[in-house]
Amino acid sequence: MFSEFTTHDVDVDGVRIHARVGGEGPPVLLLHGYPQTHVIWREVADVLAESHTVVVSDLRGYGDSGKPASEIDHSSYGKRAMAADQVGLMRALGHDRFAIVGHDRGARVAHRLCLDHAERVERAAVLDIVPTRHVFANVDRALATFYDHWFFLAEEPDLPEVLIGGAPEYFLRRKLQQWSGPGAVFDEAAIAEYVRCFRDPEAIRASCEDYRAAASIDLEHDEADAVAGRRVTCALLVLWGARGFVGTRYDVVEVWRRYADDVRGQGLDCGHFIPEEAPQQTIDALRDFLST
Repeated sequence: MFSEFTTHDVDVDGVRIHARVGGEGPPVLLLHGYPQTHVIWREVADVLAESHTVVVSDLRGYGDSGKPASEIDHSSYGKRAMAADQVGLMRALGHDRFAIVGHDRGARVAHRLCLDHAERVERAAVLDIVPTRHVFANVDRALATFYDHWFFLAEEPDLPEVLIGGAPEYFLRRKLQQWSGPGAVFDEAAIAEYVRCFRDPEAIRASCEDYRAAASIDLEHDEADAVAGRRVTCALLVLWGARGFVGTRYDVVEVWRRYADDVRGQGLDCGHFIPEEAPQQTIDALRDFLST
């Protein structure tokens, strides 16, 4: 995986951000989601690197990136802090402006980055999410059942940490199975890498903090933006798994038009893990978007 990419560990305001860089051309940053690492982009990144400088990184708290201490208000894992990490990483690599593509938690970081650092973003793509604020404002039985992890992981420490820590590989594999589309098959080498990182107790703590932040300080920041009328102003591509919860639950493009000025998108024939379940469809959609 990433055989033609170079590895970088960049200190961003005291937090180590682990990344790989490959290719030449306009820069694009790829961000992963829960419970994975940058490895989810392995097939997509190789092809995009034919025409772009591709940066794939681990979010703080995940993979081989640093795992800062928890704060009472969960701000150390708020999307504002996570977005600032990625801006610092890209600046250290020589990129003041760039495109950004995020999946799952990485898409939430991308959304925040577009709001806090609009001058840095050429264009953005968010995969298989609607905004956090919209999710929490529309909780019902279906969401509470399928997105049960949003509420479980946000429990006060250290209930989820202890329970997940008792069987981290089972938990990770179970979530991959639950959220993927029918017949999805994951590369065992990739799963082994996810497990290597996820079984670290600090990674479990940090990823729980990510969800605690989403249910608290992230919502405060999102509400402040809504009141102030701040929106995503760059071109925004939204992709979703037509067989997953997001695709069957939401009118995805219409929801995003309440938060962004220039939205386009489509559903792909897969479940939640779009870059792994439908890599060629993802590549086609991203190449077309990034080249326009």
